[in-house]
Amino acid sequence: MRKELYIFKDGKPLTMTIRGYGLSDFEQMIAVQQESFPPPFPEDLWWNEEQLAEHVARFPEGAICAVAEGRLIGSMTGLLVDGSSLDGDHNWAAVTDNGYIRNHNPGGDTLYVVDISVIPAFRKSGVGKWLMQTMYETVVHLGLRRLLGGGRMPGYHLHKEEATPEEYVRKVLEGEWRDPVIGFLLRCGRVPVGIAEGYLEDEESGHCAAIMEWRNPFFEAFEPAEA
Repeated sequence: MRKELYIFKDGKPLTMTIRGYGLSDFEQMIAVQQESFPPPFPEDLWWNEEQLAEHVARFPEGAICAVAEGRLIGSMTGLLVDGSSLDGDHNWAAVTDNGYIRNHNPGGDTLYVVDISVIPAFRKSGVGKWLMQTMYETVVHLGLRRLLGGGRMPGYHLHKEEATPEEYVRKVLEGEWRDPVIGFLLRCGRVPVGIAEGYLEDEESGHCAAIMEWRNPFFEAFEPAEA
């Protein structure tokens, strides 16, 4: 998969390529993680080369990156899972095999987002939205039911004494409070369908995540007609 499009940086159009990442990209992939998630984000959650090798080998369709100005500026990774296994509470480590995706299920009906990263210099340029759109296209192309994943709630720590995680998300949806990650996912078309507690080591989010979904509007067309 490879496509070229325009993003806007500092008010000017700039060519960006979205493509699959491979072995030659690993060093830059790790650098993107380090730049995107500086401390206090846990350093042991940055990608390592073994994880990246598993992504490329097991589900290359879910291993994509964005390139502009001669360097990687963002990436997104996913795996396929059986959607029924995600009913109720779950955490990032269990669903993603701690980011190694060795539990990738080729017969799964749900593309689960492992990670999306964009370096600070290119945020608000549309990079993340285009990466997400590309994953939606993958969902449609593979005839999957949906895309699902946990969204951080970095603004929750400002309100955790006055609201539960569920109440916090409701306030964001009502426009009373703002959250940069949930807001981004909403603008990408994702819809919150639940809260996962103990999702990830993330003090800003109260270790919780908003589970957010995008349903394939064409899925019914892939299902066999009843006899």
